[in-house]
Amino acid sequence: MVTLKQIAEELGISITTVSKALKEYPDVSKKTRKLVRETAAMLNYKPNSFAVNLRTKESKTIGLIIPEIVHHFFSSVIKGIISQAEKKGYLVITLQSNESYELEKKQIDLLISKRVDGILISLANGTADYKHISEVLNQETPLVMFDKIAKVIKCSKVTIDDRKAAYKATQYLIDIGCKRIAHFRGPLLPQNSIDRFLGYKQALTDNNIIYDSSLVYLLNDMSFDEGKFYANQLLKDHSDVDGIFINTDLVAIGAISEFNNQGIKVPEQINVIGFSNWFMASVISPSLTTINQPGFEMGKNAFKLLYKEIKDKKKKKVINYKNIVLETDLIIRESTKS
Repeated sequence: MVTLKQIAEELGISITTVSKALKEYPDVSKKTRKLVRETAAMLNYKPNSFAVNLRTKESKTIGLIIPEIVHHFFSSVIKGIISQAEKKGYLVITLQSNESYELEKKQIDLLISKRVDGILISLANGTADYKHISEVLNQETPLVMFDKIAKVIKCSKVTIDDRKAAYKATQYLIDIGCKRIAHFRGPLLPQNSIDRFLGYKQALTDNNIIYDSSLVYLLNDMSFDEGKFYANQLLKDHSDVDGIFINTDLVAIGAISEFNNQGIKVPEQINVIGFSNWFMASVISPSLTTINQPGFEMGKNAFKLLYKEIKDKKKKKVINYKNIVLETDLIIRESTKS
């Protein structure tokens, strides 16, 4: 690597003068500054970011841990985060936990060892213990949770009101005349899975529809194949179901695919609502009615909160945690009756 000393020797000037020239100090003449910049470019000089980081006590990097990179929602979140991070000169180290608690812990340790300035995280489905998160906060490393969070951890968070959104979806099924409404829910641990189930259940209660636990199917992988499998199981168990609220679009698309294969007409025989508003939701036939989850906005807001905490820490200000709850809306398409 080319050093300041090599540039100084090339031009016959001091290292201090080279350093000042590259930083555009006014006490170095314009002619010298221009000559230093041209020589640095010719020698392909790159600033030593490690040395800069030691001096400023900033790495200009943040860590991002998400359950799945290929998930449409999380890819939108990543775009939102990077759109803001680039404006502030930050590099984003993106890691995928694969819904694994053990891997998530290792990734937290890795990011801390890399001395990132802050961490953004959406928890894995398998995370039930939060000691690794508490340790990050105890070390005074800024951390912001988004989407899948832990309510017991005191830190800034960016979420949607999952319970309200699920209630809205279930209420719509009731409003169009559905009487027997099933729910494909996510695993037991993530808070958003719990809240979507509770929203579904509350909507039934508020409309004097008796809750039937046999109409709730617990999924683990939240995959296309699981959607197909449980759609088939639902038809065997409850042929009278006329509506179904599904935890995520990928599962809902799998369910619609299975209904199509078995000649079950959607929405004439069964109405289907998903969650997230994936791109595929608009191109499957029939197109999927779904809750629009603002991933890009979630990413933007998460980074802004983290950036403020990083700056407040540097200024030795007290960090005030904030909770941002973003609005969702129901996108009505062909999988539900008008």
